[in-house]
Amino acid sequence: MRRASTWFAYALLPVESVLVVCLVAGVRIPPAVLAGAEAAVGLLLLANGVAFLRLRRRGLSNRESVRALVPEPALRLVRHELRLMAGLGRWVARRPHGVDGPRTEAFPHARDQAALMYGFAFVCCVETVGMSYLLADWPVVHAVVLVLDVYTVLFVLGLHAASATRPHVLTADALRVRQAAHVDVRIPLDRIAAVRHESLFTHEKKDAELNLAVGSQTSLTLELTEPVDAPRLLGAPRPVRTVRLHADDPRALHRALTQALTRARTAPSPVPDPPASV
Repeated sequence: MRRASTWFAYALLPVESVLVVCLVAGVRIPPAVLAGAEAAVGLLLLANGVAFLRLRRRGLSNRESVRALVPEPALRLVRHELRLMAGLGRWVARRPHGVDGPRTEAFPHARDQAALMYGFAFVCCVETVGMSYLLADWPVVHAVVLVLDVYTVLFVLGLHAASATRPHVLTADALRVRQAAHVDVRIPLDRIAAVRHESLFTHEKKDAELNLAVGSQTSLTLELTEPVDAPRLLGAPRPVRTVRLHADDPRALHRALTQALTRARTAPSPVPDPPASV
């Protein structure tokens, strides 16, 4: 039933998109077609509601039930958008994410992209005003485009806010590297073979490499002994053995990471328990 519901939703999405485009363009759609589309959406919501209640009765939590019903790519897209909006709130409140743990050092990385992102946001604002003036005589089209333009401005600001509030984080046993709201990879220190301070402005796409450029620049390169998984936006696995990243103060991150690696490699081995006496 869940699989049928998923395929039905995939089939219904393009139909609804075509109807929305036709309505915005002023195309007259027969009432029967609109009623059929609304009935299909209602049926889909009802079927998913029933399936959700059945899963809850089987003992699954709300989160587990939603994950069972909604495809993983859709969930990841929704979580990405929510993180962007949450990043705006954290940015205004000056509350960075994930830096409250013990023995935690945060290394921001968004400074070198700020001017570019603000420029994008300004261009989007200008485009919003211009389109609002040009489409003033078409109220429906004007409303739809205005919503899309405002959301685009929030999206651009959210990308920068997510980067500003989600710095790289170094703990006693791992380095957490992040970029905006779509990359969050935990690298255990015992998997880092070498760390180099090098500035690169061109990056070729290669397998097993993760390039987290900021302003087209990376300043640190990590070589790993074992691959770590850096999932793509929609959840596809991506094992990487080389990670390139940027920080506002790359020398400070390089120094702190080198010291953490030295401590981790020279830590005394645990003393084994004495053999039990017979």
